[in-house]
Amino acid sequence: MAEDARFEDAGEAPINLGAFDQEDLQVLSAMVQDAVFPVTEIKWQASQRRLGLLLNRFRWEDHENAKRLGREVERVQSLLLFENVIRVASQGVDRKQTDTILSVLALEIEDSQGQFDLVIILAGDGAIRVTCEAIEVTLKDVTRPYLAPSGKTPKHPL
Repeated sequence: MAEDARFEDAGEAPINLGAFDQEDLQVLSAMVQDAVFPVTEIKWQASQRRLGLLLNRFRWEDHENAKRLGREVERVQSLLLFENVIRVASQGVDRKQTDTILSVLALEIEDSQGQFDLVIILAGDGAIRVTCEAIEVTLKDVTRPYLAPSGKTPKHPL
């Protein structure tokens, strides 16, 4: 019998995960929680029906292990790709403000008449809505982990 993957199984290995349904998307949502990225790192390729974000992702999968071993907290640059995209819309995101840093809270899904609205919930009441024909999202680490500049674990009020 096969077991589900666990955070601690990842260790130092780079993440390369795909999501094809709501359950998969929940896993990716946990992985990108507290990721930060400049507004300039949003790339919408309409002709290829693809949206990409280059994130600075907090390494939640290694956090408990790092804490136990007394290591510093880490981030890693990751590419979050959405395929089969029909349209992209945003709220509270001004692409002209090129010095803006966005912070991901979660990924959510809404089924609407045979299409899927994948919503990137951002801190500060912002959101990016990605309307897709089918769910196909990839999260892939593209650099080695690095020490988180703040040196702190993200915290959320209860």
